[in-house]
Amino acid sequence: MTAWLSVLVPPLVMFFALGMERVESKLRESTVRPEELEELLERPRPDELRALFRQGTGRALELFRLRNRGAKGRRSAKRSRAA
Repeated sequence: MTAWLSVLVPPLVMFFALGMERVESKLRESTVRPEELEELLERPRPDELRALFRQGTGRALELFRLRNRGAKGRRSAKRSRAA
């Protein structure tokens, strides 16, 4: 019985570690930058607040990123017109 445990435990631990590493990499990719979340909470729009309370942080940040992407596009268009 001890021989079976000594043979089975190392591969099980190895597979568990590999699986947890995959989970960790997915979590690392989907993390939110603290600055981005702070900016969302400092200057929220009503639709972002509604999404935050009803659907969670992910949807609210998605709306926030879309708003920022649009604002950056307008800023660059204004700069190109001014030049």
